[in-house]
This record gives sequence, structure tokens and C-alpha cells, in this order.
Amino acid sequence: MEPADRVWKRVCRFSALRVLACFGLGAAVQTSEGFVKLSCNSRLFGRIGVILSLTLAASALLGGAGPARAEIGTYILVDAQTGAVLDEKDATRQWYPASLTKMMTAYVTFKALREGRASLTSPVVQSQNSISEPPSKMGFKVGTRFTVDTALKILLVKSANDVAVALAEAIGGTEEGFITLMNTEAARLGMRDTYYVNPHGLPDNRQVTSARDLAILAKALRDDFPEARNYYNHPGLKFGKKALRSANREFLLRVPGADGMKTGYICNSGYNVAASVTRNGRTVIAIVLGAASGLERIAFSRELLDKGFQTRSARYTIDNLPHRGGTPPQDNYCKRNEKPDADQLLARYDMTSAKQPVMAYASSNRDPGAVIIGGIHNAADDNDVEDEGGVQTGNGKVDWAKVMDKIIGPRRIAYEPIVVSLGTPDGPARDPVALALVPLPSPNPARGNAFVAAEPVAAASGDSTNSPGQIFRKGIGFSVPVPASSPGR
Repeated sequence: MEPADRVWKRVCRFSALRVLACFGLGAAVQTSEGFVKLSCNSRLFGRIGVILSLTLAASALLGGAGPARAEIGTYILVDAQTGAVLDEKDATRQWYPASLTKMMTAYVTFKALREGRASLTSPVVQSQNSISEPPSKMGFKVGTRFTVDTALKILLVKSANDVAVALAEAIGGTEEGFITLMNTEAARLGMRDTYYVNPHGLPDNRQVTSARDLAILAKALRDDFPEARNYYNHPGLKFGKKALRSANREFLLRVPGADGMKTGYICNSGYNVAASVTRNGRTVIAIVLGAASGLERIAFSRELLDKGFQTRSARYTIDNLPHRGGTPPQDNYCKRNEKPDADQLLARYDMTSAKQPVMAYASSNRDPGAVIIGGIHNAADDNDVEDEGGVQTGNGKVDWAKVMDKIIGPRRIAYEPIVVSLGTPDGPARDPVALALVPLPSPNPARGNAFVAAEPVAAASGDSTNSPGQIFRKGIGFSVPVPASSPGR
């Protein structure tokens, strides 16, 4: 980050606010380290400058300057019925889709259902190839069978990468065959900035898209397959006694009219979302790429969507939007785009008239395990992990639920997960099957073996140790440690 004194001097030299900023005796500026005295050395202001300097310092002490928010990478806002572009920023710049990839995985699957090449009760089998994917994952035992219907729910709500591959194998014959179908559909839909190399969105710098392309896909998913809305509008899954929460649940539960669609995160992309809201018969879709945190992603989307319902006219549609292009962000985008803390989020997105310091939202008695953080459910659990950091103020922790009440809105509906189960109509959940190893596309060289499990977990029934990213305890009968990568990887 640029040093505070350098920023201040630049403001003094070039800003139209120079009259207020430059004083013979200096000014006090609030930084993350406290107040520092900065000088611009000007003789033009004399004693008036001294008075203005003291006024500015007092203002900073009493009210404080609003912290600058982290910059959103790229976004687009469209009318779902007309395709009109209501707002956008660099919407044709290439970006990494992360788990928004799974919208295309779902689209290709729904098309196969429409064409009779599969049915909702068709079997999906957990293969050795699919279980080798890193988290987020379900970790079903190799050979486990479930339906296409269950796979779609897990894909769009839990965002499980192993299920994405298993579904791709079931629909496309092989994972590679399915990826070919994905690229074929992208070209047919006019997604000219998009190229797929996997069905889940895990890191691979060859897999790119743009906000415009994702808006085209989101609109097509709604228009071509209205039945898909019954899959991506759920805040969570219930699997036996396990509750698996969606990373998009707070958006769905808090924003009026929210009805979808998908979140995503890898470090190189930041926090992405395809969000849709329907009010009074009108639907608006927002694609936001490169937010600095899960909560900023939700808050910015909510603000953008609210703006969309106040806008009717548009110069362009997603079909004729000028193509300005642009390269994807450099690697390690998330490390350069620091997550905003609670004060910064409130300063930028607070919807209430009376803005309060974060101390007002702290509670020393709140159970840390009960803190609602935008999408977190397991610190080791995927390319959609979202953790706002447990910011401490005074002797207590920030009450993130109250912060979300301010920046997103209070919960309007109760959390009700959709029930999913294993098995198919024609067989049990773990019927032995013949499995073939299906090679994956060549991985990003920078990724290396970062996701390979360190050691297999002991098979003894009394061993309750879980493998990295595994969401179920061993011993229930359907979870196994993540194996080493297959030779084809």
C-alpha cells in the first residue's frame, strides 16, 4: 500500500482540494497506525491555513475519514428479460471463473436431459478420477452411486468438485468429452472470451471467461432451462444429519427477491458471484468478479442489483456491448486485494442512516462458533472458502450477523436446506461397479501438487481422523481419504 505521507503530498500537488489540504503548519491524517503529522510546505495560506489545518484535524479525530474499499475487478448488470446492460465495468476483460464454471456444467447437463440423453434418475458414479479432485468435495467412496438430480443439487448448492467431475463423466462419457461439450455450448451462446479445461473451476490459467460471457450464460440458464431455478435457489443441503451450507446463503436469505445463482473463489480470481433478483415480475442479473471478500461480494452485488431496479434505459445489450478486452489478473490476485474489515465494509455499504463504529457490533459473550461469516463452513473446505477473519475490537469479537444486517439487510426468510440422498432407483448407493481412470487435462504448472493429500488416513474403524477438506467423519460408510493423484495427472 502507498505510504500515507506520499498519498498526502500527491493530493496536495494535484487535487482540487489543495486549499483545504496544504497548510504552512501541516495537517493530521488518520492512518492504520494512528495520526501522523504531514507537511506540504506552502506559504500561500498563512494563518487561514492554520485554522483550516486545525479544522481538518478535529474532523478526522471526531468522525474519521471513510476507509477506501477494495476495488472490484469487473462486473456487469443486465436485465434478464431484454439483455440490456444497465451498468458495467470492464465487462469484456478476461477473468478466471472459479466455481462459476459449474453454471456451464449444469447447462450442458440440463441440455442432455432435454434431449433425452440422460434423465434425472440416471446414475452418477463416484470414480477414482472424480474423487481425486481437491476440495470443496463430498468425498463419497469410489463406486458410490447417486442420481443426476442429486448431483445437480450438490453441484449448484455445495459446489463439490468431485461431484462435478462425476457428473461430467456420466453425461459426457469421459471428463474430456464433457469439456468439449462445454466449449461447444460456449461458442454457440456467443461467449467469445470463454474457454474451459475442467468442469469445476479449480485453478488453471487456461480457463478464462468475462463478466459479459457469464451474464450470457446466466441468462441462457434461466431462459432455456427454467427448471434449473429449483436447483440454484437453495441456501443449503441436508444430507442425513449433516447440514451443508451454500456460500450464497446469506444473499438468498437476506436480499429481497433473491433467487440465485452461484458463487466462486480461487486466489487468482478473488470472490466471484452470479446473482439474480426478481421483484414485481422483473429479474436483474449481476456478475461480480474479483471482490476482496465473501461479504464484499454480497454487499456490492446487493447494491448493484438495487440500482438495476431503478434503471430502465440502456445503450447496449450483452449481444452488442463493445468488446474492449483485457488480460486476466496476474497470479495471486487475492494477496494483492486485501479483505476489508468490518469498519471498511460498514463505511462503504451500510444501508442505514446512522452509521456506527464497529465497536457497536462487538459482543464479548457471543459464541465464536455461532458467528455468521459470509459462506464459511470449514476452514479447509474449498475453492469457495470465505472467512472474514474474526476481527477483534476491544475485548469482544465483531458480531458479523449484525454487520450483515447493516450491509446486506436482515434475514427475511428462514434457513431451510434441501434434502439429498445417495442411491438410484435401480440400485443401492454402493453397488460395485467397474471404474476406469479418466485422465484430466494438463494442470496449471504453477499448481503442482499443492492439492495432493499428505498421507492416507488409517483404515481402522476407530480412527476418526479426516482427510483434508473431507466434510464427513470416517466410519459413516461413505467417506474415504483423498487418494494420491492418478498417474494420468
